Amino acid sequence: MRNKHAFSAWAFLTPALLLLAVFTFWPVLWGSYLAFTEYKVISPPRWVGLKNFEVLWEDPVFFISLKNSLLYLLIVPVIQVCAVVLAVLVNNSLPGIKYFRAAFYMPVVTSVSVVGLMWGWMYNEQGLINGILQWLRVINEPIGWLNDDRIAIFSVMFVTLWRGLGWYMVLYLAALQSIPKDIEEAALLDGANRWQCFWRITVPMIAPTILLCTVMSTLAAMKVLEEVLILTKGGPISSTFTGLYYAYDQGIRAFNFPRALAASLIVSVMCIAVALLNFRFIRPQHR
Repeated sequence: MRNKHAFSAWAFLTPALLLLAVFTFWPVLWGSYLAFTEYKVISPPRWVGLKNFEVLWEDPVFFISLKNSLLYLLIVPVIQVCAVVLAVLVNNSLPGIKYFRAAFYMPVVTSVSVVGLMWGWMYNEQGLINGILQWLRVINEPIGWLNDDRIAIFSVMFVTLWRGLGWYMVLYLAALQSIPKDIEEAALLDGANRWQCFWRITVPMIAPTILLCTVMSTLAAMKVLEEVLILTKGGPISSTFTGLYYAYDQGIRAFNFPRALAASLIVSVMCIAVALLNFRFIRPQHR
């Protein structure tokens, strides 16, 4: 009987594993190999060892891209805190609360092209944001949100935060609704206040979701590409290059595939390292 159940499980898993092997595992292994070669597509790859990595080491734009990828991690705690707060707010039976949830989730299902065009117009010097700030007399002259190399990366980061907030809010909302109500009610009867219930009951109970969302948002921040591609294309003066956009720029625009793969490999290693740190410092207690 046990062998029969094992056979059934593997029978269901085999199609998915085959697809992963063909479209994920093999491309990763082959791409990792090509990162150590000189490859021109029309000729067989030639092993060059660490040459591509040495070229990256001498490229200042690559270090700008790595710095921006690490800088992007600043949005991780912000988006997690905001998502938890929103989830707590929408986890109430109030009139119109469903529309409020839908409004925050709308950016998640909106095409990134539409999001890029919308925020590109809003960030324009004659756009909505500068218009409102000037009307409120916060600023005297329009700000080049995407044209100033000092603030362009932060403008792109805000769009990423805006897009992802609703997704993590829904995950936290599901975790909150899975907590038994009688636990909190018992704590309130014992004299605990709402704040103590949140920190002593809610947070420990949703700790696995906190770990999941933190890892997901960390990896998403390290792999940002679409927002940069649509809003700034790496400019101005390469100030919004991220690690993955650098790999895209080298591979798709410059046709230097080995260097692009070498950059992708470094970004992948950084993602793994940061994810392991999350697992190291966020240790949810089992229920």
